[in-house]
Amino acid sequence: MDVIKERLARPGKHLSMQVVTGAEMGELDRRAEEEFGLPRALLMENAGRRVAEVVHTIVAPAGRRCAVLAGKGSNGGDGLVAARHLAARGWRAEVLLLAREDEVRGEPRRNLSLAREAGVEVTPVTSMALAAARERLSGADVIIDAIFGTGITGAPIGLVAQVIEAANAASAPVVAVDLPSGVDADTGGVRGAAVRATATVTMGLPKVGLLLYPGAAHAGRVYVAEIGYPPALLERFRAGAAAVTPQMVRAALPPRPADSHKGTYGRVLICAGSVGFTGAPSLCALGALRAGAGLVALAVGESIYPIVAGREVEAMPHPLPDADGALTEAAWDRLGELAAEADVVAVGPGLSARPGVAALIRRLLAESRAPLVLDADALNVLGGKDEALARSAVPKILTPHPGEMGRLLGRGTEEVQRDRLGAAREAAVRFGAVVVLKGARTVVAAPEGAALIVPAGNPGMATGGMGDVLTGVIAAFVAQRVPPPAAAWMGAYLHALAGDLVAERMGAAGLLAREVADAVPRARLAVLTEPLSGPIQMLP
Repeated sequence: MDVIKERLARPGKHLSMQVVTGAEMGELDRRAEEEFGLPRALLMENAGRRVAEVVHTIVAPAGRRCAVLAGKGSNGGDGLVAARHLAARGWRAEVLLLAREDEVRGEPRRNLSLAREAGVEVTPVTSMALAAARERLSGADVIIDAIFGTGITGAPIGLVAQVIEAANAASAPVVAVDLPSGVDADTGGVRGAAVRATATVTMGLPKVGLLLYPGAAHAGRVYVAEIGYPPALLERFRAGAAAVTPQMVRAALPPRPADSHKGTYGRVLICAGSVGFTGAPSLCALGALRAGAGLVALAVGESIYPIVAGREVEAMPHPLPDADGALTEAAWDRLGELAAEADVVAVGPGLSARPGVAALIRRLLAESRAPLVLDADALNVLGGKDEALARSAVPKILTPHPGEMGRLLGRGTEEVQRDRLGAAREAAVRFGAVVVLKGARTVVAAPEGAALIVPAGNPGMATGGMGDVLTGVIAAFVAQRVPPPAAAWMGAYLHALAGDLVAERMGAAGLLAREVADAVPRARLAVLTEPLSGPIQMLP
């Protein structure tokens, strides 16, 4: 095993991982130069060298022919440096320049000349037939995408789009420099042709677009390369987002003292279920219990109480007045009594959207003194219709899926998905709550502070009941006196990791929500004892 592979196998040393937008990365470059005297020429040299290392050592160690797609800007300059370093290692490196040579200026121009001096063939694609470019790409052992990086402002068009499609059609692995061309650095959006990379070598800090879909599906394995940014600058720099890491979760997990008892780990009250949705309370309770809650009580309508009570062993069901199979405001007196004894109240899964449910939720928001975790119908009955959420002073965690988020914000699901970070941040500020926007790469945002992205989970979790389990998991950590923001991102991470552990054993289809709940203790143990690595790895 070579040095790079050996080092990649070690546990990460970073407790948290900042994730930046294109503008934030530009600000980091500016400060590196102005405050620390770090020349951009050195950053470009180091970036290209790291790309060459990944190509030669990890992606294609047996390869000897490389085709570099280079744009006219800094990303293209990185690609030209990579071509030169590969040529020095004995590769036949050729550059297909997606610009006229007179458009290449500054450091990229200097590196174009240095590449030619090193024996690298540089050919403007504008001077050759598209068929010839396709032939060059099809004959390569590896393709380096250095067209746009974070600099793209719209969808690739014309010849550039055709070359991107040709690279995607080639059989060779593709290594993207900083960001696959065509992917939005800030949202992960893809508006046209976009490179589908086998691996991405991103410089300094990962970009938001590498973690959020659809960009994440284009990035492949992401390697973060240290290219010389001063540690003092990185320590002071504060990006608007971060990725949740196993080290973060390990540091935030509540202790389990040897002399503890069930009261040590808190009381969770779950208000859930209605006729036709009798499984939701039990799945939520199972999530809470598997996440370590000491006591879990279930408040359910009288219509479904016999079903829930006959099924539960560890959780404690309590009947509430209901009408036509759903709770009404008349249930408040008893629900208020139960809430007064709880450390946290989780409410919403399977409640239905009946008018009586809305009235009950408003009473809970106005009068509960325990923190609230609101999911599903607790959000649906309020979405965009009143200010009950914003007026409530009690600590709140909202766990909407994209459709529920759209109803909360008064917009379509697709609009939410186009900017998941933006939607979560907006809701957090508007409602004064921690917001957990569920979905592929769950986003957690608080009214103040950075948003967090959960880089775990798999398609097998796209099935009914998964959100109910997550609600219970998060509530359990609030009951264990974890601050709501940390309870939200820690719960979301462990829930997603549990899903990944189940998928490793069973495949990413046919997973059941209760199986994921049962795997939460295993996920917690893995965070505490195993060197976990997600889709992002730090290069030495």
